[in-house]
Amino acid sequence: MSYETELGAWVAQNGVTFRVWTENTQQIEVVIYENGQEKFSRILQPDKKNYFSDFAPGLKAGTQYMYRLDGDKLRADPASRYQPDTVHSYSQVVDPFAFEWHDSNWQGLPLEAMAIYEVHIGTATEAGTFEAFIEKLDYVKSLGITAIEIMPVADFPGQRNWGYDGVDLFAPARPYGGPEGLRKLVDAAHLRGLAVIQDVVYNHFGPDGNYLRDFSPDYFTDKEKTPWGDAVNYANPEVREFFVANALHWVYEYHMDGLRLDATHAILDHSPEHILKEIVRRVRESLPKDRHFIFFAEDERNEVNLVQPIEQGGLGLDAVWADDFHHQVRSSVAGDNEGYYADFSGKAEDIAETLGGGWFYAGQLSDFSGKPRGTNATKIDPPHFVYCIQNHDQIGNRAIGDRLNDNIDLESYRAASALLLLSPYTPLLFQGQEWAASTPFLFFTDFNPELGRLVTEGRRAEFAHFSGFSGEQVPDPQAISTFEASKLKWAEAQQGEHAQTLALYRHLLNYRQTSPFLQTPTRQNFQAACIAEDAIAIRYCLPNSEKILLVLINLKNDLELQLNEQEITRPPKGKSFELVLSSNQAKYGGNESDDLKINQVLKQTGTIRSEHPVAYLLQIKE
Repeated sequence: MSYETELGAWVAQNGVTFRVWTENTQQIEVVIYENGQEKFSRILQPDKKNYFSDFAPGLKAGTQYMYRLDGDKLRADPASRYQPDTVHSYSQVVDPFAFEWHDSNWQGLPLEAMAIYEVHIGTATEAGTFEAFIEKLDYVKSLGITAIEIMPVADFPGQRNWGYDGVDLFAPARPYGGPEGLRKLVDAAHLRGLAVIQDVVYNHFGPDGNYLRDFSPDYFTDKEKTPWGDAVNYANPEVREFFVANALHWVYEYHMDGLRLDATHAILDHSPEHILKEIVRRVRESLPKDRHFIFFAEDERNEVNLVQPIEQGGLGLDAVWADDFHHQVRSSVAGDNEGYYADFSGKAEDIAETLGGGWFYAGQLSDFSGKPRGTNATKIDPPHFVYCIQNHDQIGNRAIGDRLNDNIDLESYRAASALLLLSPYTPLLFQGQEWAASTPFLFFTDFNPELGRLVTEGRRAEFAHFSGFSGEQVPDPQAISTFEASKLKWAEAQQGEHAQTLALYRHLLNYRQTSPFLQTPTRQNFQAACIAEDAIAIRYCLPNSEKILLVLINLKNDLELQLNEQEITRPPKGKSFELVLSSNQAKYGGNESDDLKINQVLKQTGTIRSEHPVAYLLQIKE
């Protein structure tokens, strides 16, 4: 594998090389600290591209340093690998290749094998560290998950943050355990056969502790605006190299198996080669052909070119978060209709259409935006779309961070969960979803008092127009109690209805790993249709086989269905279906205890009945 970048501080034999890009200074020094006090400094020398560098003999990993710009401003290294104190203080030299890895035979996982578990390290365990989450990996593996996705870890101001306010993109956050802790977590995951995806933010920096403009104003451009201010200036080749280097850094220094790219619709680049395409190309060119590395885009535009191969004119990413599914399901089972939910009816026919096309909006007019949205994606196979019924945004961007299971009964929750896990799309779970966790996931920050006050006021103003929320009903993001309330309570996973819900998730996730129908789903081996007012069917088939898998999902009200009456639910001639699973079986918390009785009715009448929301999994009786 090939890794070439010289940004930051590099440990060499008998010393350390420092290298930083700046267009805004005449002189730059590296200042070396010992016990918090300046020990000495060295002047860096520029090259023709305004990279300043110097080799400092006698230094080693652990050395603390800052850059002094024109004899005045002291700033952390923009490519710092570790900020041991705060993002406002000195950086620390890290030897990225000193760690003893145990994953030499690991090749990553193909997209088709992924079932993803999204985690926020600070709230996933009581300790809130990388090493503490290692203790949960055996549980995650037994659940049937194959990949964990870590919310952004780039260092941020204060002790707590979602991660999307990161300012030191190369430095895993000190509250989580820094570089060593993250390497231990990835290594432990690989030893268990779990892939690790790192969420990265390449569309903006946080509002506190971002000193890039002091090195060069060209890091940003006022010609393009994002929701966070001036856009990153991807027209500048050195800025592009900074982000390419960051992607490569996660691949080689942390052995990541994929990157989830935050809000790619806000990565604004009009260069001949879009920065996303360059990152994909450069990473892929550096890796052996048999090394799986997956790029995920979070993108609200429903643009198919994101996942089209580079050779076909696309950007070459592997998969995209497809939120239309979430919005349709949430609208159906919870009745949400405010904000962007106004675009989604939640009707079974619209959910089926979403399942059939990957996303719902494929060019139609969006009432919410007033503009057409989306492109046709029916030629893209299902694994390239990431589906969820919860994620950090869809919980945390609600006023009180309430989860889906807080708003609907467990019968509906189990049915919606089965629809997710038995769809042909790549499923993503948010931490604790599998046991219907009682803890919210709130928006929390730890900014300085002045900025924190503005964030609190802005958060409450954001929800002022929503029915049912106002003022102090919205938790204060700055309060430590908001953060503490968001921490998972793992003990409840073994209790009562939580444990029963967990049993259903475990069954369905492990079924995904073994079912031939769900191993490599294509557009040709499944179809979806509305079969009743609130019910959907997904039918899977195998090439040259009469084997069929039939998923029936009733999201609301009663269901009585004669399977022979509709083509999608009709068994092959001379064959009949038998029940494999019902989400309302007693062991999952439902009231259906007699599978035999359901099968008898199926055999005698070809009818399936339910008075409650439910998911049925049927297969051809051998």
